[in-house]
Amino acid sequence: MLIALLVGAFIVLVAMGIPIAYSMGIASIFFLLAEGRLPLALVAQRLFAGIDSFPLMAVPFFIFAGLLMDTGGISARLVALARVMIGHVRGGLAMVVMLAEVFFSGISGSTTADISAIGSAMIPAMRRAGYSPQRAAAIVAAASSMGVLIPPCIMMVVLGSLVNISIGRLFVAGFLPAAVMVIGLMALIVVQARRGILPPSEARAPRGAGWRAFKDSLLALLLPVIIFGGILLGIATPTEIAAVAAVYALVVSVFIYKEVDARGLWKVAESTIVLTGAAMLLIGLAMTFSWILASQQTPAAVAQLMLSVGGGGTGFLLVSVVVFLIAGVFLEGLPALIILMPILLPVAERMGVDPLHFGILAIGTVGVGIFLPPIGIGLLLSSAIAGASLGSVSRVFTPYLLVLIASLIVIALFPSITLILPRLLLD
Repeated sequence: MLIALLVGAFIVLVAMGIPIAYSMGIASIFFLLAEGRLPLALVAQRLFAGIDSFPLMAVPFFIFAGLLMDTGGISARLVALARVMIGHVRGGLAMVVMLAEVFFSGISGSTTADISAIGSAMIPAMRRAGYSPQRAAAIVAAASSMGVLIPPCIMMVVLGSLVNISIGRLFVAGFLPAAVMVIGLMALIVVQARRGILPPSEARAPRGAGWRAFKDSLLALLLPVIIFGGILLGIATPTEIAAVAAVYALVVSVFIYKEVDARGLWKVAESTIVLTGAAMLLIGLAMTFSWILASQQTPAAVAQLMLSVGGGGTGFLLVSVVVFLIAGVFLEGLPALIILMPILLPVAERMGVDPLHFGILAIGTVGVGIFLPPIGIGLLLSSAIAGASLGSVSRVFTPYLLVLIASLIVIALFPSITLILPRLLLD
């Protein structure tokens, strides 16, 4: 009964338009008042305990680095490199969005930053090339939903600290699942280009343009090398690497490219503080909400329900894809993971599912759920950048969404896609 009150209050508050973080906090207070034996101070205690984590110190550093890369001209240089590389092939400009997302998501660590940077750079160019606003928004949304699996990813940092999975292993494990999604989306783009759904490709870049674009973006491309080199060689923890990434982004944007002045740096710092504060409040209150669910034996009840469904580990993973997709729509990214992972991970382990595989599948599925029509926040943002209605973008986005969901099913059915790189590189 009390759990029904907790969940029901949360759903009502979200439906009223109250931000998710506050909805979880208020629902937790309602639960404690109804329960009567636990003090209200428990909310503050669990909130502080939830964010009192060394790995979470990586979050503000990655946010700071991503914002600097966006405002410091890094994203524009990466897009220029992608256009020179594949802009001339069939469906090339759409593929440029995919490749630019691969480059940029490995730096920004944030889905919102990806949509803003890649969308702002590519949607106007795509519209000039003959793409409709709806098509341009749908392609950017598809690319950004895939990018959540390309590290560094803030969700990976939070998940690793939440359920005690190595953040470094999560970073490495995300590459091949992301590649599955990229290959699926690019195959769809090729088919659409051959059928005339997409406009003609750009002219081939003049001789020497590729080398110039590579040199211009080399410093940006070195950042992922620094991040993964440090992790794979065991030189530093992900949190320490995040600090190095922030300093590197600062030096490149301010002193080498010289595209961020003192005023711009101050705005980046302000935005970092605001975004970090919002993220930490969200994480803390979500962990409070999750702790209450766990204290009421909710994981055990869910485990019994999932075990009764049948299908073993495979059936459990396929059901989990559906659960995380829906959660991604209504809870966005981090809250969905923080609430559901402590409940579902013990069930996954009882089913014989590797925790690393389940964590990557959860992150990828939530990343797609953020873009699920009609209310996915990611799709709303890409539609706003393109100046198109959500309904029209949703219709065009449907084939890309089906490819993404099919890719998630492939990742769920073949754990080796997730596990082979960590075993080869880190074991």
